[in-house]
Amino acid sequence: MQPHSQSDVLRTRVTVLGAPIDALGWDEALDRTAHWAAERSSRILCFCNVHSVVTRRDDPALAAAIDGADLALPDGMPVAWSMRRAGVSGQPRVDGPGFMWKFCALAEQRGIGVYFYGSTPETLAALRRRLLHAFPDLAFGMESPPFRALSAKEDAEAVARIADSGAGLVFVGLGCPRQEAWMAAHRGRIRAVMAGVGAAFDYHAGTQSRAPLWMQQRGLEWLHRLASEPGRLWRRYLVTNLRFALGMVLSARRGAVIRLRREPR
Repeated sequence: MQPHSQSDVLRTRVTVLGAPIDALGWDEALDRTAHWAAERSSRILCFCNVHSVVTRRDDPALAAAIDGADLALPDGMPVAWSMRRAGVSGQPRVDGPGFMWKFCALAEQRGIGVYFYGSTPETLAALRRRLLHAFPDLAFGMESPPFRALSAKEDAEAVARIADSGAGLVFVGLGCPRQEAWMAAHRGRIRAVMAGVGAAFDYHAGTQSRAPLWMQQRGLEWLHRLASEPGRLWRRYLVTNLRFALGMVLSARRGAVIRLRREPR
């Protein structure tokens, strides 16, 4: 067996209803991402909650994106709890909105540019004001793409704008599973880390309220969102939450699979 180089990292993934989720804490996830971003390496980060883990089972494109991601992190508390029960002691929730804000602070310190792709012009304008106040030395760009499929020419122009910005990380706020499909389609075309962060743009812009911390810590953030938009979200949360709970009961009998392997940093 060939010896591993010092740049190799040990990757630990836990299967949660078939989805391979990386067992990482905040510091390691941020540091590894910053390393890739500084190198302008084309990478994909997926943040996996109950909805995406369940939807993955019915959506081959989403499954391919999550399974092939350079990091798939436990965005939801139930996902983190499942990993703890599988033997990953103290596994924290590493959520997309929290990661976005923490990484912006780190990027400002290290001189890494970031880009925000998604949401509406109004949300991006509010997010811009908040970022300028919180991180005055952060280099960033942003754009709101049309809510439709782009032509090849439009897409190429967007890729060029991202490249011209010099960003090492692109936050993608298109919603699941659209953002995961977009990242997978642009792997290798965008020389930056791509992180699908869902509603993080709205949360940090203040255009959508987030659940209080006590609800987040108890895995009840979905209930807050359901109460905010019941007409749009009732099926997403009630159906997927039930499927997740039933799936975990069945998988508990078989036991979770923990996979260890070394990969280039």
